[in-house]
Amino acid sequence: MTPAIKFLVRSGIPHTVHRYQIGAIDGTYGEAVAAALDVDPSRLFKTLVARLKSGELVVGLVPVSGSLDLRRLAVAAGAKSADLAAPDDAERATGYVTGGISPFGQRRRLRTFADASLSNFETVFVSAGRRGLQVEVRPGDLMRALAVTATSLAA
Repeated sequence: MTPAIKFLVRSGIPHTVHRYQIGAIDGTYGEAVAAALDVDPSRLFKTLVARLKSGELVVGLVPVSGSLDLRRLAVAAGAKSADLAAPDDAERATGYVTGGISPFGQRRRLRTFADASLSNFETVFVSAGRRGLQVEVRPGDLMRALAVTATSLAA
């Protein structure tokens, strides 16, 4: 069990763990994961760590069908600007390896912002904390458990 799955179990959040394997990648890694799971890419959310101008690290959740608009993330976080965090910084803060960063069970809980499209679905998929694992949860459960701010983040 990953820290993300342990967090979900401890919190009593209903979830389903999905395993996947990816062969040749035609497109982005996220699109390959969506195809492997036979899931609409707009229901699969990537977890990206960004650094605000103040130095604070925050998380942005956006569908793999889009990209993170760093300017919108900065505005939502009350900052002047944001850049993607260096992989080493993201890994140290979350306790996860890049490509398997989950919004759940992070070593250091980071403020989390999600694209508002998250609420368009009965369930969504996010990393379960390891490459080859995704967890399916209800958006409301994710938002409550992580005190997520929903806003327009996808470009």
